[in-house]
Amino acid sequence: MLRGGAGAPTGRAAAAGRGRLGGMASVETNWAGNHTYTGRVERPGTVEELQELVAREPRVRPLGSRHSFTDLTDSDGVLVSLEALPTSVEVDADSRTATVRGRALYGDVARVLEGHGWALGNLASLPHISVAGAVATGTHGSGDRNGSLATAVRGLEVVGPDGGLRTMTREDADLPGSVVALGALGVVTGLVLGLEPTFPVRQDVYTGVSWERLATDLDAITSDAYSVSLFTRWDDAGIYQAWRKSREGSAPGTFFGAPRADRTLHMLEGGSTESVTGQLGEAGPWLDRLPHFRMESTPSRGEELQSEYLVPRPSAAEAIEGLRALRDRMAPVLQASELRTVAADDLWLSSSYGHEVVAIHFTWVRDVPAVYALLPALEELLLPLGGRPHWGKCFVATAAELEPLYPRFADFRALRDRVDPERVFGSAFLDRVVGP
Repeated sequence: MLRGGAGAPTGRAAAAGRGRLGGMASVETNWAGNHTYTGRVERPGTVEELQELVAREPRVRPLGSRHSFTDLTDSDGVLVSLEALPTSVEVDADSRTATVRGRALYGDVARVLEGHGWALGNLASLPHISVAGAVATGTHGSGDRNGSLATAVRGLEVVGPDGGLRTMTREDADLPGSVVALGALGVVTGLVLGLEPTFPVRQDVYTGVSWERLATDLDAITSDAYSVSLFTRWDDAGIYQAWRKSREGSAPGTFFGAPRADRTLHMLEGGSTESVTGQLGEAGPWLDRLPHFRMESTPSRGEELQSEYLVPRPSAAEAIEGLRALRDRMAPVLQASELRTVAADDLWLSSSYGHEVVAIHFTWVRDVPAVYALLPALEELLLPLGGRPHWGKCFVATAAELEPLYPRFADFRALRDRVDPERVFGSAFLDRVVGP
């Protein structure tokens, strides 16, 4: 076994938390500042303390790194932060896995893995998010052949509603229903992640892919590299930036008619280019290129909301055309949209369960009433096309609208009934989107 610390804050010195990336903020709010938590925050220093806390409290929710944009991690009971738990990364080269414990952030875990010559096959645009929280909400990166972050999970260690510690492996029939679980089944204290040998990635950015080329060549565009991200504001500019991340040593001079940028770009107007990962074709380690943002930097202005809907690939063209028709309604609150692809998986509540998807992401200004007034129109378009909302971002669909989108939805509810019949891990959010 190889072992390395992931550098998590410990003790009461961590009480303020990381409310905004790159800075400190009150624990009572999420990163975006649009949600104030109602629950009491506890920070157990050991797994045993966590077990005792869960066993005695009637209502508990795991808090994570507070990157959700809703009340997903809130509760009228106790919010459990794992900030004070020891964080470790143990690499087993024989099984090509790493066991990650505590409130580990992807950027910290990646540094340990890279130091031992290993890598994860995919990372999200932000390396600042917690591993357990990202997995539990189905958070993803990009790539036609790349699954969401949750698909790397080979095992889980979970504190259940009675305070008992349960370990699940790939042989456990409950694992596919327990990975993307929204915190409904327990507090995850450890995850086993599948690894591959470290690899370099080069990133090139191109400007100005037309709507016509996207409509004609969508499949070719998204399969052109290991990971492709397309940024648009749904206006006549089309795809104003295409971020191409490749594991090969070269890149084309043009990308489906778009020239390669000769300077570093940020996808948000006025955003600091110091926060983005290396572009201009200079190869770097996977952990410094697969995310859009540097671990040591604040990635955006912070005052924002986000939504995302993951649409089955055959419906992507119809979704794109429908969103273009809504561009005037979106324009007052939209900062940017991003199109990415995610491979299919078998995780019950995953947004890519059963089929490949095109993920359509929206970064909004932080105007809660205006954004939530717009979301019903988006969902009227996207949900009938099979679009599943990202669990950790802003959406208005409830369990009645969501259940038809997930073939294993009833199975998840049955699993929850069996694991947590008293709803120790229940919340208003879960009542709304899964059912009481």
